[in-house]
Parts: sequence; C-alpha cells; structure tokens
Amino acid sequence: MIWPVLFFGFLLGIEHALEADHVAAVASLATRSNTMRGTVKVASFWGIGHAFTLFVFGAVLVALGASLPQRVDRTFEFAVGLMLVFLGFDVLRRLRTKKLHLHVHEHDGGTRHLHAHAHEGEGEHARHDHGHGLRSMLVGSLHGLAGSAALILLSLRTMHSGAQALLYLAVFGLGTILGMVLFAIAIFLPLRVSARQLDWTSRSLEAALGVTTLVLGGWIAIRVSLF
Repeated sequence: MIWPVLFFGFLLGIEHALEADHVAAVASLATRSNTMRGTVKVASFWGIGHAFTLFVFGAVLVALGASLPQRVDRTFEFAVGLMLVFLGFDVLRRLRTKKLHLHVHEHDGGTRHLHAHAHEGEGEHARHDHGHGLRSMLVGSLHGLAGSAALILLSLRTMHSGAQALLYLAVFGLGTILGMVLFAIAIFLPLRVSARQLDWTSRSLEAALGVTTLVLGGWIAIRVSLF
C-alpha cells in the first residue's frame, strides 16, 4: 500500500512550502497585491512553478538513472539567495514610492478631522495585477530547482519504482501549492487591515518583510559560497 506514503508526502509538501526562503519570497511578492484573489494567485503560481519544475526535473533524472551533482544544486541554491536579495530590495523600493496624503473631512455639525492614506507612485497601482503570475511562477521554478536534489533522492528511496517516485513528487507538489495558498491567505488579512488603519503599521510590516527577505537571501548566498 503506497497511499499512506503518498499522504505523508502530501503533508511534507505543505511543510516544505512553509520553509523560510519560500515564505519570504511569496510574502514579498504578495505585497504587490491589493486583493485576496491577487494574493492567492501569487501563491498558486509559485506553487505551480515549484511543483512543475520539480516533477519535470525529477522525471528526467529518473529516466536517465542519474542524480544531480552537488555543485549544480549549490548553484541553484545560490541563485535563490540572490533572488531573495532582489525581492527584498524591491519591497523596500516600492515602499519608498508610496506617498502619504492628508485630507480634511468635515462632518455634520462642522466637526473636521484629518484622514490619511497612502498609495503607490503614479501608475503603480494600476499595474498591481499584471505580470504577477509569471513572476511568481519563475520564482517558484527556481525554488523547485534548488530543492530538487534532496527531494528526488527522497522519492526514490521511499518508492520502489520510477513511476511511484514521480507519483510521490506529484503529490508532494500538490502539497506545496496548498501550503503556500494557506499561508498567503493567512498573511493577507493583517497586511490589508493594517493598510486600511494606517498608523504606519502597514509600512512597518512591509519594511520588516523587505529587510528580512534581503537578509535571508544574503545569508543563503554567503553560506553557499563559503561552505
């Protein structure tokens, strides 16, 4: 019976999606989305890119009876680090383009108060929902390449044939998609609620996210280079 093993692989896929570098990448990409649908789209395409690359790469290696050289795997991991540095810088760059505006509102009875809101630089808001899918899929594909060696080896050791190994990778990929979508839903609410309430909370959260992503990417790149 391989079903218990496949179910365990599905759960491992969900857990794999929540690794620090994956979460940082998707959270950074999700800051471009203003809607729940857009955020879930970012996460879904990341998961699709990750699962597709892992499955295709795994199929090639299984068919050839080969394994991925450690040097190549480390190169992919180094590329992931650089990508995270870029995403972190991108979050901080976009944060600088957001402009804070104050408007005076007058209620019945003559009471006035200031209302503040922030938005992207000119033209930026209109481009939020364009190109997110492709960008997210490319990021997910790179993550899939970076983690392919260990995951393919795990599938081959767990299953008794190449076909079963590919089935394991497919189920694992579905788990990563679900795990990342659940994470995207979880981060959307605090980001959007804080954005509506302002109080600098939203900008602080995005700044912290950008810095964390940048630092994590730099650490991965340095670790791969030195060790």
